[in-house]
Amino acid sequence: MPMYIFENPKTGEEIELFFGMNDEKEYFDEDGLEWKRVYTSSQLNTQGSIDPWSNNSFVNATANMKGSVGDLLDKSAELSSIRAEQNGGVDPVKKKYYKEYSDKRGGVKHPNDQKKSFENKHIKVDL
Repeated sequence: MPMYIFENPKTGEEIELFFGMNDEKEYFDEDGLEWKRVYTSSQLNTQGSIDPWSNNSFVNATANMKGSVGDLLDKSAELSSIRAEQNGGVDPVKKKYYKEYSDKRGGVKHPNDQKKSFENKHIKVDL
């Protein structure tokens, strides 16, 4: 049932009421005062949420996305963090990609899979 908003013409108070599609959209309070209906633009969400485990869902959701490549990478990183949350802190899709990368290159690790650190005789920094 759709929700409709009505405003009291005297006090400006607003209430939300549900009506059937074929019902008259009128509201009278207990004193017989007719409240004015407030018309709003629809708030339909056409994007929805992207399933973090589905390649097709990601492609379909981002195919006509406006923005930069950075925006696309940010969305991908967001979905990766969701997968990691759901899987005990490790994103299995990213882990599989890093393994396949290493296998194709004779054991060389992906740059993002390597532990980054700097060390000299004075200091050691882990990034």
